[in-house]
Amino acid sequence: MNTILWILQAVAAATFIYSGINKSIFSIRKLVYEKGQTGVENLSITQVRFIGLSEILGAIGLILPWWLNILPGLTPVSAILLSFIMIPASFIHHKRKEPKNVVTNVILFGICIFIAYGRIYLT
Repeated sequence: MNTILWILQAVAAATFIYSGINKSIFSIRKLVYEKGQTGVENLSITQVRFIGLSEILGAIGLILPWWLNILPGLTPVSAILLSFIMIPASFIHHKRKEPKNVVTNVILFGICIFIAYGRIYLT
């Protein structure tokens, strides 16, 4: 089970790091039209940067605390908080009639919840 959790943590962390870096450095126009991150279209650049920073910090929190055994309780907390980001994201994509993005958000939500559950109760 530990191996499965590590794989899921790596996949989720890579996904959120990629998304967070994009949101931290690119314009909204580039995010929407070139990167496919359409959910940020009606947000301010400040909101997009905040979400990006949150995703980067959350991704770090998925890996480092558990790996270094320094405050390992932060790993399930990070997973739960990242899952919270997926809730409004899925509603935004649903409203924009983007079912593929909604499915991605739901999958990421499930992965994050499973990581939190697994790190709290299974290891």
